[in-house]
Amino acid sequence: MRQESRAGRLGIGDFSRMTHLSVKTLRRHHESGLLEPAEVDDATGYRYYRPEQIAAAQMIHRLRELDMPVREIGELLSTPDPDRRADLVAGHLARLEAQLARTHTAVTSLRRLLAPDPEPLQVRRLVRPRAVVAAVRGTVARADVLGWYAGAAAELDAVLAAGGRVPTGPPGSLFDSALQTDDVGELAVYLPVGDPPRSGRIAPLVLHETELAVAVHRGEHSDIDVTYGELGRWVDRHALAIAGPVHETYLVGPRDTPDPSGWRTEIGWPVLAISPG
Repeated sequence: MRQESRAGRLGIGDFSRMTHLSVKTLRRHHESGLLEPAEVDDATGYRYYRPEQIAAAQMIHRLRELDMPVREIGELLSTPDPDRRADLVAGHLARLEAQLARTHTAVTSLRRLLAPDPEPLQVRRLVRPRAVVAAVRGTVARADVLGWYAGAAAELDAVLAAGGRVPTGPPGSLFDSALQTDDVGELAVYLPVGDPPRSGRIAPLVLHETELAVAVHRGEHSDIDVTYGELGRWVDRHALAIAGPVHETYLVGPRDTPDPSGWRTEIGWPVLAISPG
């Protein structure tokens, strides 16, 4: 039996045609509580809607296309507060932008990995002389590295500036291999400076003389793992044993230019030549 509509009351079929939402989708929205019919016939179970619900149905459709959670859509539709509605939409858009950034990062890395003739990585060996630097050290979970680094770098900048100390070189970091293998490890963020101070988490750190295989990663860090892999293959091909934490030196970074294409990160892989026999 065809469900009948009349002025002010729309059968689910007509409502489906008017909103471009399938009957199945409308039933699902009803079951989730997102869009309840204006009336449900007790005898037949038929659902009826009001013309005023068309806009709400179409809004739900748009928001679901943007993957907004059902709970947030329900709150957005039910709240009379325009500021709260704006906050809900803004929060979801921020999550979408973050997801888009992650997708862009993955695509950039894949393109570099799939390039038929990638530009060979320029690697050189050098001896990094002993130095004493101002550093913040800690045990950090891999997922927290970026936030921890930002806090440590800001603390270093503030303390050195307050003491009138000027860095004598670019900032750097030492990464314990356990950060990669176990997801938790030691991390040191440092700045070269004469007479390193002690203040808060900041203390002098001795960087011992180390032989390094060095390559420069160009651009943002979204695909720095690819450079690490290429450098690791170079180390393997040249029969070098790995010894000690990896050095990163930020030759050009966000503190120097906001344009990620100009960033230059030097990766120093500690090596030790293997003697024949």
